[in-house]
Parts: sequence; C-alpha cells; structure tokens
Amino acid sequence: MNRLFCFGLGFSAEALARRLAAKGWSIAGTARDPANIERIRGQGYEVCRFAGEPGNAELVAALAGTTHLLLSIPPGAEGDPALRHYRAEIARLTTLEWIGYLSTVGVYGNHKGAVVDEAATPRPHNERTKARVVAESGWLAFGEEIRRPVQVFRLAGIYGPGRSALDKLRAGTARRIVKPGQVFNRIHVEDIASVLEASMARPRAGAIYNVADDEPAPPEDVIAYGAELLGIEPPPEVPFEEADLSPMARSFYGDTRRISNALIKSELGVRLAYPNYRDGLKALKETK
Repeated sequence: MNRLFCFGLGFSAEALARRLAAKGWSIAGTARDPANIERIRGQGYEVCRFAGEPGNAELVAALAGTTHLLLSIPPGAEGDPALRHYRAEIARLTTLEWIGYLSTVGVYGNHKGAVVDEAATPRPHNERTKARVVAESGWLAFGEEIRRPVQVFRLAGIYGPGRSALDKLRAGTARRIVKPGQVFNRIHVEDIASVLEASMARPRAGAIYNVADDEPAPPEDVIAYGAELLGIEPPPEVPFEEADLSPMARSFYGDTRRISNALIKSELGVRLAYPNYRDGLKALKETK
C-alpha cells in the first residue's frame, strides 16, 4: 500500500492527503498543536506531535512503510529539523519512492518585475529565505546520497478555503496597500496538490518546480475583486510608505517578480484549476 508521510500536516499537505486518502493511501505525519493533532486524527490519519526535536520514537515508528515523503515545515536556524535529526531513519526506508520539499518563490529575491524560471540563481536576502536555500540543497544532496528522487517545489502565495482575500474581507482585516509596480503570484492549495500528485506519477531526481498561477497581479487588485464578489466596499487604498507593516510583511513588498510556471505544464502535464486569482476567489465564493 502507498503511504504518505508529511513532516507538517498543514494546509498544503492536507490538501494532498485528502486526495490520496480517497484513493486508498494510508496517511501519516506530524503536527505541533495538540488540538490540531486531534482534528487531523479525526480524519483517519496517523499523527504524532513533532516540534523539531530529535529522538521522537513515535515519529520513527510512524515513518515505517513510507513510500512518499513530503516536507512541509520551515527550516530553523540550525537547518531542516527532519533532515538534521532523522536522516538515518529516512535513509533506511527501503519502501521510499519519492521525496518532495515545499519551499518558496521567495528564494529568488528581487527581480524588479522580471520573469523568473527555475534556471534563475536564488538571491535570498533575509535569514528566512537563506535557510530555505540551504534546506533545498540539503535535501537534494541527500536524495543523491540515498539514490531516491527528491523534488523541490517553490510555492507562490498560498490561498484556499478559509485563507483568502475573501476571509480577510469578511473578518474586516483586509488592507489595500498600494506600491506601484508591485506584483505577486499566487497559487490555490488544490493546484499545489495537483502538482504534487503529478510529480509522484513521474518523479525526476533533482527537479525544481515553480508552483504559481498564470497571472502575477498587484495585491490591491485582489482585495478589490474580493470586495466586488462579496458586494461590499473595498477598504481604502493605503500607500505602501504609510502602511504600518510588520518587518516580515514589509520584506515581502521588497521583492517583485513574475514567476514562470511553464515547467509544471510542459513536464508534469499540469493544468491549473485556478490559473488566476479571479477564478480562485470566484470558486471560493461559490462554495462558501
């Protein structure tokens, strides 16, 4: 039986898990929060608590029989905790067929609005994205070492049910921040799952894929369209220079680039269900 183990059964990993469970796969993984663990167990998955520590016997036991391994937790200051603490146990998995590492398009840094594909050299400029590049390299090297295909997926801004501009607008927390020339790519969580499934069907050792929609767009346009769908007035525009943003939020606005997703289409045959934010938000509105 195929068995998916996710280090971090979070938003993206759960979307994939739901698809595979429906096809008869067994699902296992980790979570940090006890309440979240109980919720995930209620779906019939095997879940253990993991907060980056070594020597977790329950985790090691749950790894047994894993055929597909997904890494969906951010690296810490000391590197990727799964690779750092459990590389020997993963290396001993004779059943293992595929390893996927979820990274971020943030590793590319600022390209001043230019199109970026997977051949671009990463330009991380903060500790968070530098750690991602180190983790990517570590997993790719590990795959070569154990002769198992490792694929890296660089994700654009993730949205989906419960996590979208619509939810922020309903909650009254949406902001329409305007920085001329600023665009972001996004990706619906179900399209992430489609890409991962396609990679599992045709793994390529050392592959790096951009996972993004077709249409990079200004963030204020997304909020305005969401408000239109909800039939409410959008929040007022706020110039970026006047916006009271956290250091992390401000760092996102420091980079602008247009992500090419051509490779997931040409190599994996992926057809995005939500190729732009309008399609994605409209579907979320209709299913609410």
